[in-house]
Amino acid sequence: MNRNEALLNMTSEFNVNPFTSTPWQRQSTVARSSRSVQRVFFRMLAVLLLESGALTATLANPPSLTGAAGDFSETRPGPAKPSQLTLDRIFKSGDFTPESVPFTTWSKKGSHYFHLRPAGGGVKGKDLVRIEIESGAMLTLVDAASLTPPGAEKPLDPASFEFSEDESQLLLFTDTHRVWRRNTRGNYWHLDLKTRELKKLGGEAPEGTLMFAKFSPDATRVAYVQEANLHMQDLQSLAITKVTSGTNHLIHGTSDWVYEEELDVRDAFRWSPDGKHLAFWQFDTSGVPVFQLINNTDENYPKLTPIPYPKAGEQNASVRLGVVAVGGGAITWLDLPGDPRQHYPAHLEWIPETSRLLVQQFNRAQNTNRVFTADAATGACHEILVESDPAWLENDNPVRCLQKGAQLLWLSERDGWRRAYVASTKRGLEHPVTRGSFDVMQVEAIDEAQGWLYYAASPEEATRRYLYRSPLAGGPPERVTPPHFQGWNTYSISPDARWALHTHSSFVSPPRVELIRLTSHERVRTLATNDKMRGHLAALKRPDVQFHRVPIASGVELDAWSIRPPGRLGSGRHPLLFYVYGEPHGQTVRDTWQGSRGLWHMMLAQQGCIVASVDNRGTPSPRGREWRRAPHLKLGILPPQEQAEAARALLQRWKFVDRQRVGIWGWSGGGSMTLNAIFKYPELYQVGLAVAPVPDMRLYDTIYQERYMGLPAANAEGYREGSAVHFAKDLRGRLWLAHGTGDDNCHYQGIERLANELIAHHKHFTLLPYPNRSHSISESANTTRHLHASMTRFLEDHLLRNPSRGR
Repeated sequence: MNRNEALLNMTSEFNVNPFTSTPWQRQSTVARSSRSVQRVFFRMLAVLLLESGALTATLANPPSLTGAAGDFSETRPGPAKPSQLTLDRIFKSGDFTPESVPFTTWSKKGSHYFHLRPAGGGVKGKDLVRIEIESGAMLTLVDAASLTPPGAEKPLDPASFEFSEDESQLLLFTDTHRVWRRNTRGNYWHLDLKTRELKKLGGEAPEGTLMFAKFSPDATRVAYVQEANLHMQDLQSLAITKVTSGTNHLIHGTSDWVYEEELDVRDAFRWSPDGKHLAFWQFDTSGVPVFQLINNTDENYPKLTPIPYPKAGEQNASVRLGVVAVGGGAITWLDLPGDPRQHYPAHLEWIPETSRLLVQQFNRAQNTNRVFTADAATGACHEILVESDPAWLENDNPVRCLQKGAQLLWLSERDGWRRAYVASTKRGLEHPVTRGSFDVMQVEAIDEAQGWLYYAASPEEATRRYLYRSPLAGGPPERVTPPHFQGWNTYSISPDARWALHTHSSFVSPPRVELIRLTSHERVRTLATNDKMRGHLAALKRPDVQFHRVPIASGVELDAWSIRPPGRLGSGRHPLLFYVYGEPHGQTVRDTWQGSRGLWHMMLAQQGCIVASVDNRGTPSPRGREWRRAPHLKLGILPPQEQAEAARALLQRWKFVDRQRVGIWGWSGGGSMTLNAIFKYPELYQVGLAVAPVPDMRLYDTIYQERYMGLPAANAEGYREGSAVHFAKDLRGRLWLAHGTGDDNCHYQGIERLANELIAHHKHFTLLPYPNRSHSISESANTTRHLHASMTRFLEDHLLRNPSRGR
């Protein structure tokens, strides 16, 4: 932006048309002029500083001296009407807070389930109750008093619980805190339901340092991870045996950062069926480059958190699988082929009632997955199955044993669709379970007794999800979800496959949770209705929601939705904002309740903006293997190209859109997509908001980035062309960036690299760092609302305003 452009934008602050401006723009002249004068002052100052070389980047919206400036909801006079959405209503009022369903665990022994629920009679704490499925009769199994340690003033507050196999003993997980994505470290307590004796596990271990405690098969002992080593504790004597011995670089029984994030390996050890051995992952992180998270706010000097984090092309941890006796001693290492730094052992499970293990091992390119059986005594491995793909394989085959381990259920896309197969643990694939031109979206349950596989699928509509079942012997699919449950349906199915918790929602209807008889889908009782929220939604001036198919080049049609302002649309006057993700781990075009993000989009629509989303090829839509593998080696290249083609097609179709007010926004991979869109297609998008993006693919982790793009050395051009940082010089529109400085996933480092590139090419942008927040930018008071208020203000200033005010 040169000086004349800056001065022109300053004068546009006063150009409010009282007849065409939207309601939140029609403020008092004095208040509006006051903020406008402040903005003019700050922008004139910025121009002078730029010309003197004293300032290299400016905020598009300088700080206001009044407390309410830039707060979207607070610019409205008086309280919000029931028909209108505001930031306060969405993020503070509780009007749209969903009902909570208590933590539920199915019984493995009978027709009942368990809940933790607030204690009655004004007593502090929680009771553990058992609920009979048929009758709904409730029995308090453990009251809050029984959860109060001797001498303690208040009962424990369990985050979760686990029963022994005979349901006579409990493990309670309390005082939890986060390790990367989830709360996996804390305290564990043992409760004997017969004696009511409550014991804290871990001995003299520091508070909150135990992970993944679980009963031995006979429930006489517990194994857990503490300070990167496996331990075993006897539940009678409380004697502790340290099973493994590691150094600073050796991790036993849990994982490093990248395996946790990308392969879902957290709980990394397994009891043998006879309770005599533990099988486990060992991570040697020596040589893995260390990334330092910097906390500048909690103390007077920076606090560093080191994370061994292998970025694309860098050295991985060396990972081995071992078997050790529960008393410790020599470790038997499984004899897997290849360099342990160049392969990923993603799954490890005991075959029921045997001393053999099932192992899956990906190569580094993740286009081959080899399945082995292993002898726990010798470590010898025998290959039984190889899955391969010219592009890549997803890690979607947790071990699901059939026939007591003689068979396993296997998902494969080898014939173009994700099908379920039965495989022998000796001979490999035997026969397909599902047939037809549709994808198994997710395995929901296996009912071996009756011979059924239950799975999520949507053969007709990729934007919806229903429950189906097929005979394990193979045969035609049957839809279990009744036709009137149109939209998105998820199920938590009981171990005996007789019952399920069914959650149904749609884009315009919040979740309803019911307990059902599975095969008939008959409702037993309703656990959550969200009727209060439904009442508030019914009172709204509702935007119009539509689903579309958008044709682009090569005869491809992309799924899309749009949220349009209420009432009849005019011609060529409405701004358009695209919401995007577009990478292989996110499908945005789904007919499911969108939560607070969807309400925020509806709020924008109420103020005249059309909000739309498109799923390009490469997203995990149930549209076949070819669809999902299209962007192989072209992530960041093909997806934004298809997004742009879809945008042009919609603009051609929608004559009521102002082509000079088209924006795009996204988070994480969607933030990266936003950057590529606004840099590579500046004639199409005038505004971009990127939250927690990865501007340079070389800065993201090995397992994710290399799966889709290969190694940087082998695909140097793809990495360059797919990384938005290399196209920052082409920015012409308005760009807003937000990132948590404590993001361990998509590092803040990338934003600083991007900022340098923008500054070098004299490109102006807004940057909002959130100190010490993670990838979710949700920690600490008011963070979520503040983020959305800042986004709303930027959109109000640069996209939502009437064209007469200029951009």
